[in-house]
Amino acid sequence: MRAIQLEKPLQFRLIDIPEPDEPLAGEAIVRVHRIGICGTDLSGYLGKMPFFSYPRIPGHELGVEVVAVGPGVTNVKPGDSCSVEPYMNNPNSFASQRGRGNCCEDLQVLGVHTDGGMRPLFKLPARKLHKATKLSMEQLALVETLAIGCHAVVRCAPQSGENVLVIGAGPIGLSVIEFVKLTGANLIVMDMVASRLEFCRSKMGVKHTVLAGDGNEEQALRDLTDGHLPTIVVDATGSSKSMSHALNYVGHTGKLVFVGITTENVSFPHPLMHRRELTLFASRNAMPEDFGRIINLIETGQIDTRPWITHRTGFDDLIGQFPSFTKPETGVIKAIVEVPAS
Repeated sequence: MRAIQLEKPLQFRLIDIPEPDEPLAGEAIVRVHRIGICGTDLSGYLGKMPFFSYPRIPGHELGVEVVAVGPGVTNVKPGDSCSVEPYMNNPNSFASQRGRGNCCEDLQVLGVHTDGGMRPLFKLPARKLHKATKLSMEQLALVETLAIGCHAVVRCAPQSGENVLVIGAGPIGLSVIEFVKLTGANLIVMDMVASRLEFCRSKMGVKHTVLAGDGNEEQALRDLTDGHLPTIVVDATGSSKSMSHALNYVGHTGKLVFVGITTENVSFPHPLMHRRELTLFASRNAMPEDFGRIINLIETGQIDTRPWITHRTGFDDLIGQFPSFTKPETGVIKAIVEVPAS
């Protein structure tokens, strides 16, 4: 069967690979129907993702159908539609035993450390499948993106009425926005691209936005927070420059969350952090329970994924179209790859 492999930065190729063997105990074989393109895929293509290994079959935002299960599998059956939790952790690792398999020291993320879903069929542990009865394959492919934002918001635990700034209105930033909105916090979104801020206002109901780049960002934030600055800032840019500067926007006693990732150093003056007694969080991947929560939120209409998908492409057209997805001027928020049935 055919698969798309990222051989090295900036170079995809179409390859032939064998179909998966019969599933063993605890395993399932799935057919891939939809693949979401996310910031990790873009960074891997551009050579800017520190955890990415080459050559690699990308794809970890997946809407799949179960086609076979191995002995002992009870959570899914052939014919089920599922979202994939792509974080292949070692259940016996130190982090997993502490309930944090999302950052397991042996972690293998589909499409990053190990081959992912840009192929018609593959095999994985059945425990990583999250069944839905009402969602389309496109909706299922967006669950993992939303899970990243869900986990980041859980990490910083905004309270109703608290001022929260999200820096970066790309797909990961948008996922953070969705879950900040659910907390009842006062939301502010900052980005350097005016069209992305317009998308947040018109499609996601964000009232307050700040266009970055004019040097007046801090004052604009103070004007929106009675002069105190936000007490939670989530940086979803993956830019070392933005991440290094983000501490300046955090008010006294506040929290800064890095959900984006960079290969470069992040630095800031310690006195600023110390004076305000700030707390710095990293947020990596998501938790199994986040997937079930998100499926329920979409099924009950509390999250609407329809505005997210701005571009679609077929499996056969992806290699030629992928470079355009790296360019903000094309207006890409979320691109979806449609995988043919055979």
